[in-house]
Amino acid sequence: MNEDFFLDIKMLFDRIDKLLTQKERVIFAIDGRCGSGKSTLAEALQKKYGCTVIHTDDFFLRPEQRTEERYAEPGGNMDRERLLSEVLSPLSEGRGTVYRPFDCKTMDFADPVVIIPTPLTVIEGSYSMHPDLAHYYDLSLFLTVEPKTQKKRIISRNKRDIADSFFTRWIPMEERYFIAFNIESRCDISLATDQLTFEK
Repeated sequence: MNEDFFLDIKMLFDRIDKLLTQKERVIFAIDGRCGSGKSTLAEALQKKYGCTVIHTDDFFLRPEQRTEERYAEPGGNMDRERLLSEVLSPLSEGRGTVYRPFDCKTMDFADPVVIIPTPLTVIEGSYSMHPDLAHYYDLSLFLTVEPKTQKKRIISRNKRDIADSFFTRWIPMEERYFIAFNIESRCDISLATDQLTFEK
């Protein structure tokens, strides 16, 4: 691991630790580019803190929501309204909640997930820092990666047709969202992960 990145991660953990001494509940957003390591970092945080991790991938649009008008919105391909009502709003008030992950393979809801509030909650995934959601977070992180490294990581973990959909559809939509709302600058911390090696 790159030494500078190690120091940045230590700084991040120190900042989380400090917030946990100041607040009863901390909600932390990890936004950023495909292949930048958002899920990997969320897993590391879960191991370290025993925190709740919620993935924005569980909030893809339902079939009836997938209109041209919705996709035309920057960040419109995530059901932020449901993430807000089923997760962020109750957790910010210290209440437990139940949410329904959307499964893109079956195009239907999977079994409900019961959330009991923990001191730290991590909301991980693209679009988590949409302006409609951003004020619910106590800390936010943007992970970025150079296009060449991003492409290599996406190809290594996906079948060719799925990887192609990232390059032709999902990454352009992400980039439009990042630019439209100036997401990286709005996050408290920004880290580049090019020097990291992820296993397949």
